[in-house]
Amino acid sequence: MTDRTDGRAAAPPLRVGLMRQPDEPAGCRARDLAALASAGLDHVVTADHVSFRVGAGRDGLIDAASLLATGDLPVYVGLYLLALRHPVLVARQLSTLAEGAPDRLVLGVGVGGEDRHEVEVCGVDPRTRGRRMDECLSVLRALLAGGPVTHQGRFFDLDQALVLPAPSAPVPLVVGGRSDAALVRAARLGDGWLGIWVSARRYAEVVSRIADLADEAGRPDVAWRHGLNVWCGLGADRADGRKHLAAGMSAMYGLPFEAFERWSPSGSAEEVADFLAPYVDAGARDLNLICPGPDRAAILTRVAEVRRLLLDR
Repeated sequence: MTDRTDGRAAAPPLRVGLMRQPDEPAGCRARDLAALASAGLDHVVTADHVSFRVGAGRDGLIDAASLLATGDLPVYVGLYLLALRHPVLVARQLSTLAEGAPDRLVLGVGVGGEDRHEVEVCGVDPRTRGRRMDECLSVLRALLAGGPVTHQGRFFDLDQALVLPAPSAPVPLVVGGRSDAALVRAARLGDGWLGIWVSARRYAEVVSRIADLADEAGRPDVAWRHGLNVWCGLGADRADGRKHLAAGMSAMYGLPFEAFERWSPSGSAEEVADFLAPYVDAGARDLNLICPGPDRAAILTRVAEVRRLLLDR
């Protein structure tokens, strides 16, 4: 990892978290969070869907509230489908969460896209979700700053909207998406970019591109909170890890695993850490590991080892 010498704000330290299992029983939550904290992980990760593919999902901010109330670990929501919500209501939710758990929440936001029907059933035209997202994020950032917001846009008209108290510690808003529009959005309105299914070389290019775009937008001093969501097959060996990884990803997306395999490492903790190291060098500061498999205790031990190996570098 290289220190910046161009005057920009120093990057945050490396953090490693684990995505909680979609089918995790509520009664296991406290025990699971305690195990993550005991292993030394930096945060727990949750996702957000309203009605994904066959109606599946979990509200990301409601889930975050439960996780924050259950344990002491910070929570990373990655990604929250902000374009499907009204920004004033989301600002109130974030204000409430930040009041009860200051400096323990990161909100990754995205437009969605794997399931157009999910967007449609929320009353949002999938063709406009990018522009709607820009308005949502602009309004949300302004509201979280604590002042009154007047906004006339295509999707929202607000007159002196106010949400108090503003978070005492800012809630990082990290923007996901692989399109050029998403990179511009991250540079102008975000505190970082959250990648997925991207090579380390491309990740480095995106980080550099966002820095240049932010400079052009008059934001040269952002302490970027760039992150990576990465599916991993952590097993006794590569074949064991790949088996569980392929089953989990195919079940989630309804697509052959081979479509994702080049971006999804399998194997021992050492092999996965070696795969992730170039992303850390490229600027990733939050690594959100998604690790399917039946032996949660073994997975947790291996994720903790991945973290140790990366920090030891």
